[in-house]
Amino acid sequence: MARKETSENPGRLKQIALTYKMTKKVDPKVGLVVAAVGIVTFGVLLAIGFLIDHPIYLGILGFLLAFLAMAIVFGRRAERAAFGQMEGQPGAAAAVLDNVGRGWTTTPAVAMNRNQDVVHRAVGKAGIVLVAEGNPNRLKGLLAAEKKRMARIVSDVPVHDVVVGNEEGQVPLKKLRTTLLKLPRVLPGAQVTVVNDRLRALGDLMSNMPIPKGPMPKGMRMPKGR
Repeated sequence: MARKETSENPGRLKQIALTYKMTKKVDPKVGLVVAAVGIVTFGVLLAIGFLIDHPIYLGILGFLLAFLAMAIVFGRRAERAAFGQMEGQPGAAAAVLDNVGRGWTTTPAVAMNRNQDVVHRAVGKAGIVLVAEGNPNRLKGLLAAEKKRMARIVSDVPVHDVVVGNEEGQVPLKKLRTTLLKLPRVLPGAQVTVVNDRLRALGDLMSNMPIPKGPMPKGMRMPKGR
């Protein structure tokens, strides 16, 4: 059993290797770029070491800084590749919202139509944020209906709406988390809990449906009525 559990839980190096393979499919130059960053960083520090007559110390420092720089560059390119693969898929914003961080409660697909235009809800100290993805023209109606529905029980809470996309006035998927975290915090923690409790009483479209987390299957059909 121990061996089986070990094999089912890949180690850190294996996870990095898998991430690299996935990133390389989207970003074929990732290996060359990361290697170049490491070599240049190490080379510059080593050269400075020879200039000041401390090549060993600067060489060790250069090695450490090169490793750090490579990790940062690889992490950013891997993140960019992941967002690139998710972008455009129904429900991609819900996957991002699940990783916004502590203090936020996310409810995916509180509103949706047959065209798979969807509205997700996030609640935190900034208030309520409705995150919509799909056709901008159809989303206006979904957002307005959801705001009207919520206004019956949380009229005293600020409501922000965000449309995910790359057009003017929209927020790119890769900037969604940053956008939420930049919103001003106006609610105390106790009030956030109260707001969440009130919204749970409303229920949501997906509460009785077996919807997987993250991007939704493209062939999935939604119930009529919205």
